[in-house]
Amino acid sequence: MSLRVLRQVLLSFLLGLLAACADNVAVRSSVPPGSTLPPPDTTSASGAFQGASDYRVGAQDLLDITVFGVPDLNRSVRVNSSGQISLPLIGAVPAGGHTVPEIEQIIAELLKKSFLQNPQVTVFVKEYTSQRITLEGALKTPGIYPITGKTSLLQAVAIAGGLDPLADLKGVVLFRQIDGKRMAAVFDLRQIQAGRAADPQVFGDDVIVVEQSSSKTALRRFIESVPAIALFMAL
Repeated sequence: MSLRVLRQVLLSFLLGLLAACADNVAVRSSVPPGSTLPPPDTTSASGAFQGASDYRVGAQDLLDITVFGVPDLNRSVRVNSSGQISLPLIGAVPAGGHTVPEIEQIIAELLKKSFLQNPQVTVFVKEYTSQRITLEGALKTPGIYPITGKTSLLQAVAIAGGLDPLADLKGVVLFRQIDGKRMAAVFDLRQIQAGRAADPQVFGDDVIVVEQSSSKTALRRFIESVPAIALFMAL
């Protein structure tokens, strides 16, 4: 199945969810103006770009490894598809699924077995490539993209090449998993661009759909049913 077909299937699935809930939507949580949106359930997403220690490294993440006092061991390495990195003296190191402190401890223990008595290892996630967002609808280049740092909604739209000329700036829907439920919120990019509304942060696994102007889809019905901007509704 081609990527284009997969995107069409995903968008059809989301529209189907909206068709089922557009006439009877339950409010899950409201976000006052100027406040931040609730992060998703996954600890990896909620901790990824805020310095939290519970972020779990994933495949294709880029790590900076520093061993104090031993500059020859310092390097940047990318986690491979098997979740491993390769370092001098110690070879393959399991990194995928581990937190940064855990990786530091694993590397330090392996270096102790080699020749260092008390290695001080620092690991920094340089690129969060394992965190991906999906952008669909009226965008120039919709698709699935990695986010490599703290990313806002406007920045996410730019990643997809910007808006299609037929895009409805008032009809941007963000899907997110919150409190165990699939949620959606509507945003007006005009208000964000003008500084009258906050530009929300997006997280890994978020799905952003931009509706076309004057469309008559289930997504349009959902947009019209939402009473306020940045109000997450349960699907």
